[in-house]
This record gives sequence, structure tokens and C-alpha cells, in this order.
Amino acid sequence: MGISKRIEEARKAYETGDEALSAKIHERTSISGTATEEHGSASSQFIGSLVYGGLDGIITTFAVVSGVAGAQLNPGIILILGLANLFGDGFSMATGAYLSSKSEKEYYQREREREAWEVDHFPEGEKAELVEIYLSQGYPLEDAEKMVEIKSKEKERWVNAMMLEELGLMENTANPFTEAGYTFVAFIVAGVIPLLAYLADYIFKLKIPATQSFFISMALSGLALFGLGAAKVKITERNPFRSGLEMLLVGGAAAGVAYLIGALLKGLGVG
Repeated sequence: MGISKRIEEARKAYETGDEALSAKIHERTSISGTATEEHGSASSQFIGSLVYGGLDGIITTFAVVSGVAGAQLNPGIILILGLANLFGDGFSMATGAYLSSKSEKEYYQREREREAWEVDHFPEGEKAELVEIYLSQGYPLEDAEKMVEIKSKEKERWVNAMMLEELGLMENTANPFTEAGYTFVAFIVAGVIPLLAYLADYIFKLKIPATQSFFISMALSGLALFGLGAAKVKITERNPFRSGLEMLLVGGAAAGVAYLIGALLKGLGVG
């Protein structure tokens, strides 16, 4: 049984009070070999970029739609501003995701090199630091010293322990380019949803009334917000309905503010 599967089964056993299943999961044969398993596939590492990029895309684009609709401007302006915002903000978010991930990796690597140098040059001091950290976490002195003795037998494991215990840093294995790509695609694909009615009207010459197009955009955006909010539980492990409703309310509030501002300033777009 893989570690992720074992954890899932353990949660289920705890929630249902199934002691027999819990005992089976915690047998040595079940635990053996799972600690070194990879924690998730490459796609699962970027689920956060997909979900949050998509949510930002919907909210920001629908806010533009709402603002223009509130100002009662020509629907063509919605397409111009909406598409310009969609690709401009999408590129900006992807760039931000790339730079953030790259900076995080560079910082981790720099700190790791420093810790490795200190382990090589001041091993006794590093051991003393690690002992103090374990003591501060509530371990008895004998246990703390024994843990340090075990970890310091192998340099990589020792440096890993110093990075985690002393600095609170874990290595981000995500590729910055891939993370940026996921963010951009999610932003564009989800962000175009509020514009679908207007795009269809423009391409197929449907002549949909502006008010009707806005209500269609509102309905599609609401469904997408709720769906992505519910999907966010893959990261947060919260109740999907509650998470979806929360994102729907947040997106609705942002659109409401944009609509109100547009309505208050609609005179500026005349003439």
C-alpha cells in the first residue's frame, strides 16, 4: 500500500471508528516501504497552480465584464477589455509564478550550500544546534542526542535535518517553467468563461441583448467559480460544498463591487 493510500485509509478508519482497519493499516508489513515513496505525480504538484490560476482568471475577467455592464457600455468594449485583461493578467500571473518558484529554489539552494559547509567545517556545533532544537520540541536529552547521532551519520540526511528543523525549509521540486505554464493555461481557460456569451454573439452574429449576455456570463461564471472552489479541496481537504460556496461568494462580491463602480461612473463612457 502506498503512503498516500495508507494515509487515506487511516483517515477513513479513524472517522468511522473502525479499529480493526486501523490496526491492519498500522501493521509493520503495511507500513514497510512506504516512507520512501514519491509524494504525488508531476501533475498533482501543480494542482494548486491550476486551481488558483483558474479562480483568479474567472474573478478578474468577470469583474471586468461586470464593471463594463454596470456602466452600460457597448458589449464590444467588454470583449476588448476582457480579452486584454485575460491575456495581460494571465501573462503577469505566469511570470509571477515563475519568478516566485525560481527565487524560492535559489534561496533554498543557497541556504543548503551554507548548511553543508557548516556541517563540513563545524560538525560539533551543528550537532549541538540540532540537539537544542529537539530539546525545544520536548524531546528528552538522551533521545535528542540519539536522534542527532543517527542523522549525522550520513551528510545528506544531516543537511536535510538542518534545513527542515533549523530553517523550516523543504525543497520545492516543481519546475518554474512548468508551474508558470500551468498557471497561464488555467488562467486563460477559466478566465474566458465569463466572455463566452459575448464571443459567441460576436462570432456567430447572434445579436443577443446586452442584458441577456450579462446574465449568461453571470451564470457561467458562478458555476465555474463553484466548481473550482469545490476542486480546491484537493489542496485544502475542506468540505467541497462549503469551499465552492465560499469562492462563489468571494467572486460575486468582487463582481458586485466592479458593477457598482461601473454604474457610478457610467457617465464617463458617454460622448
